[in-house]
Amino acid sequence: MEQCTAIVLAAGQGKRMNTDVRKQYLLIQDKPVLWYALEAFEKSFVQKVVLVVSEDDIAYVKTEIVEKYHFQKVSSIVKGGKERYHSVACGIAAAGACDYIFIHDGARPFVDEEMLERLLQDVRLYEACVAGMPVKDTIKIANKDGFAQTTPDRNLVWQVQTPQVFSYALIKEAYQTLLREEDNLLNRGIKITDDAMVVETFSEHPVKLTEGSYHNVKITTPEDLVFASEYAKNLSFRNL
Repeated sequence: MEQCTAIVLAAGQGKRMNTDVRKQYLLIQDKPVLWYALEAFEKSFVQKVVLVVSEDDIAYVKTEIVEKYHFQKVSSIVKGGKERYHSVACGIAAAGACDYIFIHDGARPFVDEEMLERLLQDVRLYEACVAGMPVKDTIKIANKDGFAQTTPDRNLVWQVQTPQVFSYALIKEAYQTLLREEDNLLNRGIKITDDAMVVETFSEHPVKLTEGSYHNVKITTPEDLVFASEYAKNLSFRNL
């Protein structure tokens, strides 16, 4: 059986939420946002979960989330870094060798078994795949002054989500190269925003877009939390 490890990122500040509580610890139907992602991996084929959090939160997460809710697959809780890609690098180092790495934002509560299965099927075939969905709206590319410049074909534009899944060797090597080239990227004004971009930038390996879900939202603003609460009510009803 393939060895699959999930890296769950929960070190973000969540400044756009306008609350003193980090967004990953806010409650959706009496459970922390982070609980939902961890629960999905706990019930899945993934064998091990590495949880990446702020250094100040390690003790809290250990007692109030991992131990309180009996998450058996969380093998380690490690501190994150300055940027998201630093946190992913910390997670990869803690994960150790395996076949596939699933990288997921802890602020995306509604990852599910079907999505994970689709990603597993694609990573087996392509070694690199990311959850995402075709956009519903027309997209405009703006110039630096905020005027519409071009309109890409909507049929070719996807909104990218997590999990993003890679063979261990591919993502490890790509991140090692990123860390070596970090200063050069910063000097050129290039900002790394997701794991697929790391692979795209530092390898010639194509990344497959795999169907995620329009419900696979990232909790970023108070409006997202309202949506998540209503959607979670429906999930609770279906699971009765």
